[in-house]
Amino acid sequence: MPVRMASYVLMAATLLLVMFVGLLPGLLAACLGFLLTRWINSWLLFLVRKGCHHPSAKLLGWLSTIAATLVIVGPLVVMFFALSHYRGFFLAAPHQFSELTDYVARTILDFKDNLPEDIAAMLPKEAEDFQRTVAVYLLSKAAALANAGKIWLLGILYAYVGLLIGALGAIRVHKKMHAPLSDALKLRVARFGDAFRQIVTAQFWIASFNTVLTALFLLVVLPAFDLRLPYTPVLISLTFFAGLIPIVGNLLCNVVITIVGLSVSPVTALVCLAFLILIHKAEYFINAKVVGQKTHIAVWELLAVMFVSEAIFGPAGLVAAPLFYAYLKKELEAVRLV
Repeated sequence: MPVRMASYVLMAATLLLVMFVGLLPGLLAACLGFLLTRWINSWLLFLVRKGCHHPSAKLLGWLSTIAATLVIVGPLVVMFFALSHYRGFFLAAPHQFSELTDYVARTILDFKDNLPEDIAAMLPKEAEDFQRTVAVYLLSKAAALANAGKIWLLGILYAYVGLLIGALGAIRVHKKMHAPLSDALKLRVARFGDAFRQIVTAQFWIASFNTVLTALFLLVVLPAFDLRLPYTPVLISLTFFAGLIPIVGNLLCNVVITIVGLSVSPVTALVCLAFLILIHKAEYFINAKVVGQKTHIAVWELLAVMFVSEAIFGPAGLVAAPLFYAYLKKELEAVRLV
């Protein structure tokens, strides 16, 4: 029991340290690198066994090394290709998001001017104060995003180092020795990895589904009716990255795209809102089925945890909350406390 309690304390201290020093990108990338290496290795092993029923230990070692190499070198190749062909887009990304935030803020300030006069006259005077408050907040965030280049680069560096650690950890040689604390920590890490696999994998596919439908709507459906939104590439990127955050990210995208649509015309805003509500309903159903069934987390639990975590750790708390809570629930279920 003391050993198990020590493993709980060490695991909790590690996760809190990750949040307080800003190493969340590295932690997520380490988990991703570990799972990708194991997945690639299993596929290579499957292919080898189709041609060779009993692969040697040396061949198994080579397969693990190849899998880790692909995970480590792959992102560098992709980044080199992306920077060679789309350097301007990636270097301007922080500035583009800053411009979008500034554009949304100014659209909110001009909210009444974009509405029909009859509807605008029905709005209470307090609405203008609320508009100014939201607009000032967004303008401050736009200024911060404009100077976020170094933070983005640091986050990418942390993520790559984490990916490297995860890939190397996946092919480590297991020593056959009994160490109680080490065994307990391995169990904690295994449960955390299982929570990561369930939450992040499901959310990745949900975000991809949402992004594909949004891209079709912005690039195909709206232009077919001679309607086009400004900052379309940035809106599509925002849909994917914000969509990785359960529930809240999707709502954020819906609000931003609807406000940008309002800057074009009230009809465009209504069309955007109707389409996004339809996507949201589909995404909500998938989220409830995929994430809820695997992790046994209700929507109200997830929202409450994300609200508290964001208040403590800021935007990083929104990303970490679903993963950390899913892990906590696995530990509680293992000892039959919930």
